[in-house]
Amino acid sequence: MLRDGMFFLIATVDIPEPPVSGPIGFLGVDLGIVNIATTSDGEILAGRRLNRYRQRHRDLRRKLQKKLTKSAKRALKRVRRREARHAANTDHVIAKRLVATAERTSRGIALEDLSGIRQRVTAKKDQRARLHSWAFAQLGRFVEYKARRAGVPVVFVDPRNTSRQCSECKHTHRTNRVTQARFVCRSCGAVLHADHNGSRNIAHRGEAVWKRGAVSRPRTGAS
Repeated sequence: MLRDGMFFLIATVDIPEPPVSGPIGFLGVDLGIVNIATTSDGEILAGRRLNRYRQRHRDLRRKLQKKLTKSAKRALKRVRRREARHAANTDHVIAKRLVATAERTSRGIALEDLSGIRQRVTAKKDQRARLHSWAFAQLGRFVEYKARRAGVPVVFVDPRNTSRQCSECKHTHRTNRVTQARFVCRSCGAVLHADHNGSRNIAHRGEAVWKRGAVSRPRTGAS
């Protein structure tokens, strides 16, 4: 492959995949804009630091886009590639950690099926750029292939109401999520970090999907 006057060699290697064994429960993973990934164990992965990095690059892109020179266009292309590489590396690190945790605890991984999320979600004005700049599907793909290599099952679940449903008593209401970070159940009074609550719901749904034996794959046309 030729890029910017340099040749790159891309080689692929086929590695036998170990058999997938029956999991002892599931590690639920809530994917979000503020916190990229939050697990049902309560671990929050790559949030503010990555978003600050992207904000700096958005500001730089705006400055470059105002200039119409050829050098500005070349610089803009370099900035976009650098940001994409950084995001891919971050997703690789997160996926590796998730799979390692699931493998160590003999669990599967449950993710939300976020196909078409950009079309379905109406984000606040200050979150739109982050919503459209983050490749939701990329992290899912990284988790899938790393999990296959480790023999860890991955299921995709219906994301509806995972942020509104109480993971303790299952009561569902839009007012349960008080703020972006705070969840308070109006029925049983449970208080949790909102993303942690969502990831626990995802874990429960993952177990249900596995028990049903349903084929769980993200729908085509994932964003």
